[in-house]
Amino acid sequence: MLIFQDRKFIKTPFKNEDEIEQVVVDNYEFLFGPNSIYLAKTLIKTSDGTGTIPDGFAIDLAAKKWYLVEAELIQHSVWTHIAPQVSKQIIATQQTISKKRLEDLAVEQFQQDETTKEKFSDLGIKEIDIRKVLGEILEKEPTVGVPIDDLTNDLKDWARTLKYNVKLWVIKKYVEFNNSVNVVYELPEEFKPDLDTEQEESNEITESSITTYDVGLSDLLQAGLVTEKQKILMNYKPRNGQQKKYTGTILKDGSIDLLNKTFSSLSYAAWSAIQDAGSPRKTVNGWTAWKTESGQTMADIRDKYMREIKKMN
Repeated sequence: MLIFQDRKFIKTPFKNEDEIEQVVVDNYEFLFGPNSIYLAKTLIKTSDGTGTIPDGFAIDLAAKKWYLVEAELIQHSVWTHIAPQVSKQIIATQQTISKKRLEDLAVEQFQQDETTKEKFSDLGIKEIDIRKVLGEILEKEPTVGVPIDDLTNDLKDWARTLKYNVKLWVIKKYVEFNNSVNVVYELPEEFKPDLDTEQEESNEITESSITTYDVGLSDLLQAGLVTEKQKILMNYKPRNGQQKKYTGTILKDGSIDLLNKTFSSLSYAAWSAIQDAGSPRKTVNGWTAWKTESGQTMADIRDKYMREIKKMN
């Protein structure tokens, strides 16, 4: 249950698969990352010509990986619905003609959408190099991305047996009690999947394993890698706008003071900054956006923390 003043929101099942699909389309950056672009569902075919239509495709330009996206409801059987459907989609994505289709769709989106142009520009990808960059990403094996309303042991076991990396995100729906018009959706914090087989494999699935998703500024404070009242810096220039410089202050609880407000995470602080600069972007990766005064990104410091933790284990 979620409570806002005297209003109560009760966890409620999705009406159908279309509803959760739309939530993903509207909020894809909160799942696949702030430097991702999303391509709507399109028909692709296996080598024998069997057609299939995944719910979408996401391309993370910064991480140079791409996702086959299939939004699901847990009421659908893993073995008779989800597994065979995704298997057919994976085979279809490996066809050269399918990859060319996705490349063409991404280029078309770049030409028509200003936010997509800004994402390429932020990463220093010139227009002349777009097809080359997209081609290199699409030549890699896709990650299977499954936003879903709940998890079962069968679903997790199936994901861990696939040859391909799988990420599962749980999306929850809440409806206001006695006022069904008001609906709230809960998405994961900091793009964190509820299951990530790539992270599990790299951490050997031990109980003491942690992932980058689990690390916050408070952990870096406790490890002495950052300090209370330390300044962090961020420069941002929206497309066709003026560059602005921002200075945040790390507080003792791991939150960030910025623009006379307190933010619980680096990404929320960075998001507030880019909005202040005039960007329409919905998300930003605060770990790579914020730097110390010596020029280290917070992601670099987090990586150092992770290495030290692994040595201890």
